[in-house]
Amino acid sequence: MADDDSVGAAFRALHETGQGLLMPNAWDVGSAVILAEAGFDAIATTSAGIAFSLGRGDHTVAAGGAAVGRSEMFDRIEQITSAVGIPVNGDLEYGYGVPPEAVAETIALAIDAGLAGGNIEDHVDGALVEPELASARIEAAREAVEASGRPFVLTARTDALLVGGLSFAEAVRRANLYRLAGADCLYAPGVTDLDSVARLVREVDGPLNVVLGLGTSTLTVPGLFAAGVARISLGGSIARAALGFIRASARELLDRGTLEFAAGQIPQRELNELFGRYELARERADQAAR
Repeated sequence: MADDDSVGAAFRALHETGQGLLMPNAWDVGSAVILAEAGFDAIATTSAGIAFSLGRGDHTVAAGGAAVGRSEMFDRIEQITSAVGIPVNGDLEYGYGVPPEAVAETIALAIDAGLAGGNIEDHVDGALVEPELASARIEAAREAVEASGRPFVLTARTDALLVGGLSFAEAVRRANLYRLAGADCLYAPGVTDLDSVARLVREVDGPLNVVLGLGTSTLTVPGLFAAGVARISLGGSIARAALGFIRASARELLDRGTLEFAAGQIPQRELNELFGRYELARERADQAAR
């Protein structure tokens, strides 16, 4: 709804405050609107949550492959970016192609779709891309950003800690290579204790994103920001929790025949008013753009 350049500039500024950015992940327009209304300064998409909403499994480091193709993923991304006036960071997986040219094309599409930033991973089909090629992919992504003339926060994600049991040092090495290649933010999922996070902050030469909500980690938002983390995302955690609620509700209905789960629902009138406000804002933005 807002001007893409101003949203992109605002997103970049959020990475430079030194206060830390908390950025939860949405999977459809409804979840995006609710998160935006809650007061977050920015949100992200989750490829896992989008896949689950379509009744598909997310790709895993073991199985590989994208459950949702680029065109279908961007259809959902555009629905989300057009629904909210705050910055949206895109989960762009591996860039939907191994060659640097494919990644550059994906970044151009991401900018056109209204994203203020996006992540590019260094694993494809369950295996890590060689460091030289992975760096070239980030270089191509940076060139696409510069060619657009638009503000866009490029995040490079290394899955060195998730794929093949590679060392902490390899994760740091790759993150620093990607920083040199043009990444604005770095991301190395797989660290679940605060000491290791603090070490990442010290050894990675750039702003660090850490994901919360994976497994049984006891990491917290205040703890991560105190350790120097620049940005916190949640991946598919909220989407998985929502699906967990649906399953728990079904079990309660089948096993006990009760509806205690309904006590936590948002009232119909409140949802109608909330979505109505955002729909009106979208219509006004569309009219202003004509």
